[in-house]
Amino acid sequence: MSTKPEVEERVLTEEELLAMPAQDYMNAQQLEFFRQMLLRMKDEMLENGQSTIAHLQETEATPDEADRATQEEEHVLEQRIRDRERKQLHKIDSAIDRITNGTYGYCEASGEPIGLRRLLARPTATLSIEEQERHERAERMYR
Repeated sequence: MSTKPEVEERVLTEEELLAMPAQDYMNAQQLEFFRQMLLRMKDEMLENGQSTIAHLQETEATPDEADRATQEEEHVLEQRIRDRERKQLHKIDSAIDRITNGTYGYCEASGEPIGLRRLLARPTATLSIEEQERHERAERMYR
């Protein structure tokens, strides 16, 4: 009984991804490229969150009011950034779910391809450029 060693498939480079023909849109290699990209983003955000926790825990109280105010402002800013990242983590998890269920890369509104360049710029995108612009116009109108 012989077992074949598992061959780990190499993930595409961005250049290779963009050079692929249109009919290859969201093939297995492209989906793996974006899955790896999203996982790296997620890992980076989780590491940032851990460093923020460590930084906030090691901060010493200072008797000087100006220093304390600066310190508090830095903490507020850092927490605001982490809050944005926490929201982004939900979008990343959702994008990974879409890769798993086969809907990643397609516009939620029209079903049309979102496009590789848009996904490279914003891997969590759920709308094509056209639908995103339509959505933003409608948002401005109803504000």
